[in-house]
Amino acid sequence: MKERVLLLLWVALTPFAGTPVCVAAQENKPDKPEYRLAVDVDMVQLNVAVTDSKGNYLTGLRPSDFTILEDGIQEKIATFGEENEVPRRLPGSTPGAGSPPVEHHSAEVPAPGEKLTGRPTSPVAGAKVFILFDTSNYMYRGFVFAQDAICQFIRSLDHPDRVAFYSYSRDFSRASLLASDRFQVVRGVRTTVAGDDAALYDALLMTVKDAAGFSGRRVVVVFSNGPDNASMVAPEDVRELAESEGIPIYMISTQQARLDPVSTAVFERMSATTGGKAYFAKNWTEQQQAFVSIREDLAHLYSLSYYPQLNPNRGWRRITVKLEGQHLQKYHIRTRSGYRPQLARTTPQVMTTTEAP
Repeated sequence: MKERVLLLLWVALTPFAGTPVCVAAQENKPDKPEYRLAVDVDMVQLNVAVTDSKGNYLTGLRPSDFTILEDGIQEKIATFGEENEVPRRLPGSTPGAGSPPVEHHSAEVPAPGEKLTGRPTSPVAGAKVFILFDTSNYMYRGFVFAQDAICQFIRSLDHPDRVAFYSYSRDFSRASLLASDRFQVVRGVRTTVAGDDAALYDALLMTVKDAAGFSGRRVVVVFSNGPDNASMVAPEDVRELAESEGIPIYMISTQQARLDPVSTAVFERMSATTGGKAYFAKNWTEQQQAFVSIREDLAHLYSLSYYPQLNPNRGWRRITVKLEGQHLQKYHIRTRSGYRPQLARTTPQVMTTTEAP
């Protein structure tokens, strides 16, 4: 009996491989292929808000009302959903020859002559909300009022949403991991105490990384009462990661942060480029109104996704979303501005077959 070894090299779609590359050694049996190749098929997911000049949301739009461009290249919408409905797959949507963003879905690539049967899984309805609360010494004044506003926001979220609650000063605490149990999350809020310096961007980086580990719609809501004075990471690094992962950041702060021009600029840029919003409240009532505004935003977002077409750009890719039709040009669109493709991943696999002499 003689033994033959088949080597299968699994190469994921990446910016350094503009098209999938699969290398295999196999027995010469063209009438009956004995192997299948598997790849990671990546899609870019967008959360899109459409509003008029007064901030009112426009609902009832269809996929044909949107045009998506990546570095000027028109993309075909693969899935579409409005508000909290499960995004539906559109006819004719198949992976392009481009490369990777953030959402990873497994799919099979058939051997020659076979049909594609793999189906990427659509994101689930509802949002995964990660709340990051400033418990530094900036928060001594009005700490309980801030806790009340956050607890009210948590209770007001729709049932499909899952919530995690984190806090930070110099240290970072995961007070309540992602859960649908509102009582558990509220209890995490009530256990926080104020003190020490503020390492906002360190904590925000860890929060975004946690959120990136989940699929579907993910958002980060930050409640900060002042500037950062203890972080090791730069805010631009946090912003770029959130953009690439498709995670909007909503910043709620008091006038204390507004008095610092650097913090103001950072908060506004970080929220705008990720598709979120920045709020600078003059009092605790306005902070509660900011939480209401975020809840309404989450309830009125469109979910769009696409498989990137072939794009030689290995760096930052700019995303532009437009509305089609003259009657829609008066409306405003808010979404993330782009992403950076991920690095290549390869996984070698060895398969052994035998045949009779």
